[in-house]
Amino acid sequence: VSLKSEIKKLIYMQVALWLLVAAQMCVAHFKLLPHDQVAMPYQWEYPYLLSIIPSLFGLFSFPRNNISYLVISMISTGLFSVAPLIYGSMEMFPMAQQLYRHGKAYRFIFGFSAVSVMYLLVVIAVQVHGWQLYYSKKLLDSWFTSTQEKKKK
Repeated sequence: VSLKSEIKKLIYMQVALWLLVAAQMCVAHFKLLPHDQVAMPYQWEYPYLLSIIPSLFGLFSFPRNNISYLVISMISTGLFSVAPLIYGSMEMFPMAQQLYRHGKAYRFIFGFSAVSVMYLLVVIAVQVHGWQLYYSKKLLDSWFTSTQEKKKK
């Protein structure tokens, strides 16, 4: 039960991160604010929007301790959440290097360097997804052992 509550907290944090990315993308694409205030999204942000799918599967697995949904959630977390974050880190690295070496940034989010803001989001998201996978694995192991014990009886 405690693992479920930890995973739920992490899922809610992931949804909050997802909402931030989705809001930034909507504001940029619909030009709700000037381009100098909110930069156009990086390429990795588009596939990251699919990261809501593993969260839904994770939430659907809890009511009946559904092992298959939890496994789907774990695999799709790697595909739709972690992989875009790795790609995003590589995509933004030259801009971060330029900012570090020369102090020049060309994209901004409310006056802050977009690469700095997005790297902060990536660091937080990697931690959230890492802990989510860790707790999901522990929960999967406990569900699997309880299922095996029921089958032995």
